[in-house]
Amino acid sequence: MQLNITGHQVEVTSAIRSYAEDKLARIGKHFEQHLDVNMILSVEKLSHKAEATLHTAGKNHFADATAHDMYAAIDLLADKLDRVVVKLKEKMKDHHRGESAARMEKFG
Repeated sequence: MQLNITGHQVEVTSAIRSYAEDKLARIGKHFEQHLDVNMILSVEKLSHKAEATLHTAGKNHFADATAHDMYAAIDLLADKLDRVVVKLKEKMKDHHRGESAARMEKFG
């Protein structure tokens, strides 16, 4: 997984970068294929915003989160991206191989 972190009117410190890398590492565990994640961190008045675009084979997925501090925004964003990846993985599975009544009568 390749992660690009940029800051919009905010400096991305090494602590924030390592925190984001640790939080987004679990996304790579769900998905075996190559993933590109572009994350943008920004501050708007009193709210901190984290946005990410997840590039997979053939599709792009976007998620954003806003919180009172940057670490909370990164946590929320990681949770949203995790749900997106799990949902994407479920769509890629073959759902037609399950146990159906016709299949059980034919082979069972």
